[in-house]
Formats: sequence, C-alpha cells, structure tokens
Amino acid sequence: RSGVIRINACCAMTACNTGYKFWRDALCSAKCVVAPMVDQSELAWRMLSRKYGAQLCYTPMLHASVFLRDANYRKTHFVSCPGDRPLIVQFCANDPDTLLKAARLVEPFCDGVDLNLGCPQSIAKKGRYGAFLQEEWDLLHDMISLCHKELSVPITCKIRIFEDVDQTVRYAKMLEAAGAQIITVHGRTKEQKGPNTGIASWAHVKAVKDSVSIPVFSNGNIQFLRDVEQCLEATGCDAVMIAEGSLHNPALFTGEQPPCWEMADEYMALVDQFPCALTCSRGHMFKIWHFVLQRPENSEHRMKLGKAKSFSQLKKVSQDLKSALLQSLSAEELALPFDLDNIPYWRCQPYVRPSPGSGKRPLDTTGIETNMQSEKKCKKDEKQRKCTKAQKWQVCVKCCRNPRGRICEHQLCKVCCRIKTRSELLNCKGHNFNRVRPMLQTSKDIVIEQNTTT
Repeated sequence: RSGVIRINACCAMTACNTGYKFWRDALCSAKCVVAPMVDQSELAWRMLSRKYGAQLCYTPMLHASVFLRDANYRKTHFVSCPGDRPLIVQFCANDPDTLLKAARLVEPFCDGVDLNLGCPQSIAKKGRYGAFLQEEWDLLHDMISLCHKELSVPITCKIRIFEDVDQTVRYAKMLEAAGAQIITVHGRTKEQKGPNTGIASWAHVKAVKDSVSIPVFSNGNIQFLRDVEQCLEATGCDAVMIAEGSLHNPALFTGEQPPCWEMADEYMALVDQFPCALTCSRGHMFKIWHFVLQRPENSEHRMKLGKAKSFSQLKKVSQDLKSALLQSLSAEELALPFDLDNIPYWRCQPYVRPSPGSGKRPLDTTGIETNMQSEKKCKKDEKQRKCTKAQKWQVCVKCCRNPRGRICEHQLCKVCCRIKTRSELLNCKGHNFNRVRPMLQTSKDIVIEQNTTT
C-alpha cells in the first residue's frame, strides 16, 4: 500500500567503504538521528520523524536468527518505502554467520546494517545479545569483521559505555579496527536503566570521539533542540541520536512543542498509509498523550486507550481527547506564549523519569487508577485466586508425593494405581482400569440357572 517496500522489493544503494565517506554520501551528513526502538521505530513513526527534522532513521531491533528462519517475521518487522531513506537496519546477534546471512537479506534495501550492543534489558541477558556482549571482544570482532568484508553496505554498531573511560575508549577502538564505520555511543552503562537511568556521560562520548577516526553519534540527555546543539558542542560528535525524547515529542528536532492532538492525528493518518501492529500504535498514543492522560478528568480515556482492540478504537479515544481539550481551552490559552520551563500540559514535551528515591511515579499522585492490567492477566489472576481457595489434594498413600485420585478405590495416584491393578489383577473405576473382566455366561450355564430357580 502506498508504495510500501517489503523484503522482496528492489531498491539498492551503492555501498561506501570508509566511515566519513559513508556518512557524507549515503547518509547525507545526517546530524539529527532517530534511534532504533523495539516496537516503536516502525515505518509510520519513521515517516513522521522525517517530516519533523529527522535526517536518518533506524529500524527497530531485529533478531538476526529469527529474521533468517522466519519469513513471516521478516514480512511483519521489516517494512520500508521509497521515502524512508537514508535507513539503517539494526540486528541483535551473537553468531557471525547468522548476522551475515540476516544482513544479506536486507542489504539491497537499506544504507547500512547496525549491530545492537546497547540493549540493557534482562531479555538481552537471557538471549546473550546487546550490552551483555560487551565483554566478549573476540566474538564482537569476528561479527563486525565478517560483515565488513562480506556485505555491500557498511556495518555500524551502537554501544553503551563502561564505567571506566579508558576501557570504553579501548572498546570503541577495537570495534573500529574490526571494521565498524560508525559508532553510536549511548553515554550510560548497562546498569543504568529504568528508575536508575540517571544522566548520560558526555565525557565518555567525547573521549571516544577524540580517539577514533570514524564518525561518532552521541545518544543520551536530549530533551529539547537546545540539548542537541549543546551535545554537538560538548562532545564534538558528528550527529545526535534521540530515542525517548522522540516518543514524547516527534517534532523535537524542529524546536517546536506542538499540541498533542496534532501529532496524534498525523501519526494515525500515517498508520492508515503504513499499517503496523496495534501494540506499536497504542504505545505511541500513550507517549504522545502522556501528560494529558495524567490529569484526573482523563482517567476514563486512559482506561479506554489501554483496552482498545482496534485502530478505530484508538482513533476514537484520541479524537475524544482532542474534542475535550478544545472545548476546555479558550482561544487565548491556545495562543498564549510559553517557555521551556513551563510548557502547557497539552503540548508535546519531554518526560523525566523519577529518581529511585522519589517514591511513586507522578501518575500515581493524581488519583488515577494505574492498575491497567490486560484482560488476559486479569483472568490469570482470577484463576490463581480460585486455586488458592480450592481444597488441597490428598497425597497418594503409596508414593506419598503425587495427589491421589479423588475417586480411586485404592487411594492411589494414577501411576501407582496402574502398577497395583496390573500386578494384582484389580479394577479401579476411578482411574478406569479394568484388569478383571466378568466372565460371559454360556448357554449351558443359563439352562442350569433356570432349572435351579424353578
């Protein structure tokens, strides 16, 4: 639809051999970059970001092994269009050959391939990828080197820092020597996540930039356009990448704080043009409307947004919020000037995570019901409550481990009952074991029985 290109499309770009040549020619010297975000940087969001100043976008992180073996995963998660350039496709992987084979499937349709070395989530630790590979330098060198030699597009990587600046610099130099053409440095350690996110270290980023000869992108601490300018000056980096800042304000790179309903309307229109998963759109709507949904009068809209099961329902909630706001705000309020320290709640603005010692999240203090569990989880909780109220099973008298059958004639579990009835030629109606069958009467027996009765 609308010129969408999937994995079987044909739109190749000429590969670049050196980092700065790649950045200048293929990436058009991009300085404003939107990060790869799982379930958040899909095509519709990338197109909205490009409209508001993003010069380079990344796909969501793709699992190389799944991408390689699952055609449906490729069709669903890798979607692009002619206007979606320049574009870098990001993979997570822990095997050189798997990464190379997956990258070869996308190299005709993108400008570069990125290796995720920055994901700090527990699932990355379990799957052995992302930031949890930063100690395995030999493996990383092999993956980067192989892709650098074999792919027709450059290989890049996105990393997190070590606490030690020198170790971070050595890490970046190793990746450069392996063949990485661009390094994006997220100035936080893998332990800095969730409520412990904290401030990104631009000093680490600057140290990396001063030590390598390839382009370096900085990631972290960007809430407004002024932060982009300050970051470029403080680190000397070639570009700035934004992630969460983009989710709350897609127009961040323009320096604007547009009304939430404008961004919501434009995004949902792009979803009509470039369909995506409902979970992606729901997440975006929660981020765009975040500060509006915090207000007590909008608690019902928040509930409806969380329970929406279709795009039409998402649109309706968004339109209802828009109508309610426009009715409550006067023309003077809409036109009232503001500064970045006092942005009206109905305009897009950055979200600041509460510190670990600050108690509950701000949302809880408004009195809004935050227990927005899905129906599936509610059913699971209800089932668990019923199980706790149910009578406990009696234990098998033989093995004293398994629960006995409630109507077993021998007070045994099914396993023990099977053994007992088989060895002793017994029956058990409870477990439906019929070892001894009643003998059929012959015609001679019937005659004898009749004579005795008469």
